[in-house]
Amino acid sequence: MGETATKNGKILTAAYYTLGCKLNFAETSTIGDSLRKVGIADAPVGTAPDVCVINTCSVTEMADKKARNLIRRVVKDFPGAVIVVTGCYAQLKPMEVASIEGVDLIFGSNEKPKIAAHLQRFFSDHPAASAASGRKAEGPAIETSDLKGSAEFTPSCSRGDRTRFFLKVQDGCDYFCTYCTIPFARGRSRSGRIDQIVAQAREAAADGGKEIVLTGVNIGDFGKNTGESFFSLLRRLDETPGIRRIRISSIEPNLLTDEIIGWIATESKLFMPHFHIPLQSGSDAVLKLMNRRYDTALFAEKIRRIKEAIPDAFIGVDVIAGARGETQAEWEASRRFIESLPVSRLHVFPYSERPGTAALLLADPVEKAERNRRTAELIAISDGKLADYMRSNAGQRRDVLWEQPVRGTSLMSGLTDNYIRVVAPLREELLNEISTVEIGDIDPKRSETMTAAHI
Repeated sequence: MGETATKNGKILTAAYYTLGCKLNFAETSTIGDSLRKVGIADAPVGTAPDVCVINTCSVTEMADKKARNLIRRVVKDFPGAVIVVTGCYAQLKPMEVASIEGVDLIFGSNEKPKIAAHLQRFFSDHPAASAASGRKAEGPAIETSDLKGSAEFTPSCSRGDRTRFFLKVQDGCDYFCTYCTIPFARGRSRSGRIDQIVAQAREAAADGGKEIVLTGVNIGDFGKNTGESFFSLLRRLDETPGIRRIRISSIEPNLLTDEIIGWIATESKLFMPHFHIPLQSGSDAVLKLMNRRYDTALFAEKIRRIKEAIPDAFIGVDVIAGARGETQAEWEASRRFIESLPVSRLHVFPYSERPGTAALLLADPVEKAERNRRTAELIAISDGKLADYMRSNAGQRRDVLWEQPVRGTSLMSGLTDNYIRVVAPLREELLNEISTVEIGDIDPKRSETMTAAHI
């Protein structure tokens, strides 16, 4: 394929589907760029694409189910398209993906940067590729590789909308928490070099981006393979001209240093008062079973330091409900600890049994119904914490970056510096711009949104 890829005189087009984390969205964007470079254009809305690329997640059993459902739906909607499945589900369970009728190509995590080349070869080998040609009857081609020794880092940056860009700074994980498949799906911890990442941030600014979200699997581990440090990266990114805001998507509590907290509070120009910190359990016994690298005392101290330095900071916390070893007593201890934390919101996940994980060897499994009950209880706690946090901001004047119109309304939506979703009457000239507003009340139609009293 040359500058423009064609089949029977028609320009080839592709559609993209992404499940899971912001890192996946960044990587899908990079896959799309690589296909466009070989002449495969984006499929216009409402048209049938020649290629469908599905980037999957496999962090939970539900993620696997969502991936299967999406693949089947895309195959049904576009029976003539070449169906490409990649991502963590494809890496961990390629034969399960291959059993889904209609899939043509399956690529593991290390193959994402090579998908354009694989497609060029596929179309060369199948010049009349279509559902009618019978090539689907051959069965899918599978390309995966062992990630144990992988040191390859593929840069990625995606535009979440016209305002926010997701910038990949790190990949893989060396922690091997007992419940987690990510080290098997993405390999060991590795990252890009600071100069490379700063250059991407500058490109995002040149492309109109106002906000960057730093993404990765374990981003606080940045620089392990390059001899650089995460804090050094933050300081360099803080000098990016054109960018108005930077957020850290998620960082382990043992890697969120007091130095970083203090610097964001007092010196940084661009980093927002917004933290997302995985806890997973409020029980020290369960944290030990999970092979987490901190205890509740360390976690509570990090939260205290953030609230002391930045009282209005938004703090999101990941929690797993019903993990193996979470007896009734440990659940009660976990819930009490979580309730005591002055955090803004919980992201709650029911524990999911993942094949190949060490957690399956642990005693005291929790019945699925009880996992779901504990999940619902934590979600209720989260709802209360979020409502309290939002009310504490009512009447304040905060900077809002207006992102986009609210579909089906005459409103626009944006985020405050401290991560509160706000709506206001639509003013086109303010989209992708920052204005100072007075925060009103919780929107009665949208419980997780506040109104702007004055713009």
